[in-house]
Amino acid sequence: MSALAQSINESVYRIDSFSVPQEARTAFMSQLAETQQFLTTQAGCLQNLVLEHASGADRFNMVTVVQWASPEAFAQAKEAMMAARRASGFDAQGFMQKLGVEANMANYVTARQASDQSLPWGYSSPISR
Repeated sequence: MSALAQSINESVYRIDSFSVPQEARTAFMSQLAETQQFLTTQAGCLQNLVLEHASGADRFNMVTVVQWASPEAFAQAKEAMMAARRASGFDAQGFMQKLGVEANMANYVTARQASDQSLPWGYSSPISR
């Protein structure tokens, strides 16, 4: 198996989608940029994308895709992000609620990984957030 194929097969993908009101876009994008910058510095971050699609004149759909080299890299980055937010006092859920942002957040693995019952997170269930 090539190094790229192995990397893809072991990766964890955090994919979050957000529906953002137009009036909240600037504040949301500012916070999203800070989060993206932080995550990119974490060990095991293979790619970190922010995608956008206008949904009419008054709403934007944003999707973030972060590929982690392994479940361990994901877990370490998640803990680092939580620690940074605790230290700064930033409440992500409160922030999004105040802005009227709707979020759908989940962790994914390749379909091949999900069917491998020997993985530590169990048969075809997502990694807990």
